[in-house]
Amino acid sequence: MARRPLPRILSNGTAQLARSRELARTAADNATDVLHPLITVTRGLGRLASAGRQRWAQTPKDKRGPLLFLVASVVLVVALVPYGPLLAVITLMAASAWQGRDRTPPPPEGPDESETQRLQSLYEALVPYFSAAEDPAPLYAHGGEWEKAFLAHEFDDTGRIGQLVLRYPAYFPDGEPAARAQIEHLLTAKSGRGREYHFAWDEEANQLTVTVLAPLPTDIAAQRFVTAPGETVLGFTDPTEVLRTLPLAYGEEQRDVPPVVWRTGGRSTEPHLLVVGRPGSGTSTLLRSVALQALQYGDVLVVEGGGTGEYACLGGRDGVLAVECGLTGALAALEWAAHETERRLIALNLARQGGHPAPEDCKRPLWILLDRPSAFVHLASADGHQDPQSLLQVPLRHGRAANVTVAVAEHLDASDTLSEAVRQHTRARVVLGPALPDELTAVLGAPPHTTPLTHVPPGRGYARLGHGPVLRLQVPATPDPYDDATSDADREAVLALLPPLSGPAEAVPTETVPMETVPTERVPTETVEAVPVEAVPVETAPVKPVPAEAAVAEG
Repeated sequence: MARRPLPRILSNGTAQLARSRELARTAADNATDVLHPLITVTRGLGRLASAGRQRWAQTPKDKRGPLLFLVASVVLVVALVPYGPLLAVITLMAASAWQGRDRTPPPPEGPDESETQRLQSLYEALVPYFSAAEDPAPLYAHGGEWEKAFLAHEFDDTGRIGQLVLRYPAYFPDGEPAARAQIEHLLTAKSGRGREYHFAWDEEANQLTVTVLAPLPTDIAAQRFVTAPGETVLGFTDPTEVLRTLPLAYGEEQRDVPPVVWRTGGRSTEPHLLVVGRPGSGTSTLLRSVALQALQYGDVLVVEGGGTGEYACLGGRDGVLAVECGLTGALAALEWAAHETERRLIALNLARQGGHPAPEDCKRPLWILLDRPSAFVHLASADGHQDPQSLLQVPLRHGRAANVTVAVAEHLDASDTLSEAVRQHTRARVVLGPALPDELTAVLGAPPHTTPLTHVPPGRGYARLGHGPVLRLQVPATPDPYDDATSDADREAVLALLPPLSGPAEAVPTETVPMETVPTERVPTETVEAVPVEAVPVETAPVKPVPAEAAVAEG
């Protein structure tokens, strides 16, 4: 379907809209400043009238007559006195202005006693790290003043530090990760555990900014995201880390949330994905979310090593080539994927050499999702088969050119079983669940700028795309709809995204299945159903005609 162009007011009128919005905001501020006395007097008159009605309601009925007579007498005296009405109006306006004044108490100019004590204790704790005996005028010293070292500070409602900007001496080795880690650990312990802190080191100005991060939303359900073809939403992060937001539906409400978008295809610099995490951290949930988004534009081949049926909801759906759980089926499916990648490369190369557009059967993206390949390692070695990960070398190496994407999920404690090809070519990395700083650095290639938590919700972790920054990540809730523990709302959300069930569709195209991909040994049920009957040729070679002379000679 062709894209319709944006309206002119949205394509080239953004600057005009921003200028108009700024003019309207300036005019409203000026009008508020000019009309502030009138607004104050009007608010005061309303308060006086409300007080009069309340006083009248509290007066007993037998005393309301004398009260009315007293009020009428006062009004008559004021009317008869020279300049009485004018003085009465001035008095009423002054009383209204006094009653209508802003009664909001001014914020405290400095920290209170408890906050001062907390800042002083934090200052004393930093003295051993930010001081030296050779310094003639130390910035940090026992019994010193914390006002010189702490440039700015904020506290939350619970009285704990919400943000802190501190100075440190120039001789502190802020370029060494070990020295930074000591300061970050100390600030985390003294400012309050159980929260995530972001540390921004300004090496030029010798300043450190500590910010308490708000928890990421965990109530984002699976839904259609507003993305272009080739874009996959891995999850959501902090609004200060990305410049893009996506409109998400929360029941009847809608709000914008910053996403972590992974781009695939021929122009992608991170064409393949690796997800690691501890059991129950949400690695299968992320692969399910990726599969639901990939089925919108391409075909998906799922290989599950755990054998728990996490992807049973995808079986028999349009665009799902196969869902393999056994070793034999996994080998056959991945071998077909390798041949399919080679076929696409040859077809695309011939089309480019001839000056023709890419063939239609090579334009549709192919996704290979491999969950827990370590489960096949021991089975393959015991049965004398090759490791299924060895069949991923061709899709991983040439997948970007052939429009083939590979996503691998593995447990953190079994990440050492991943092959060298998987480690080398998966440049988009995600770590879910609790992990040590060394484990995060080993997988992501760089330490995060936030403190990892010990207890995190499912689907919570970190993501890094190539050589980009390490981002906090919260995966959208995409549970198995066939699981009894899944709530009705999440089950309906996932089922609404699944493609319709297909008939006895072919798992792989007939012309792309070589003879050697069909195993001669016993094949599981799901593998037999995935390979169509017509895909297996009955005759191994066509019958060639025999010349007449040869026939006579033989006779």
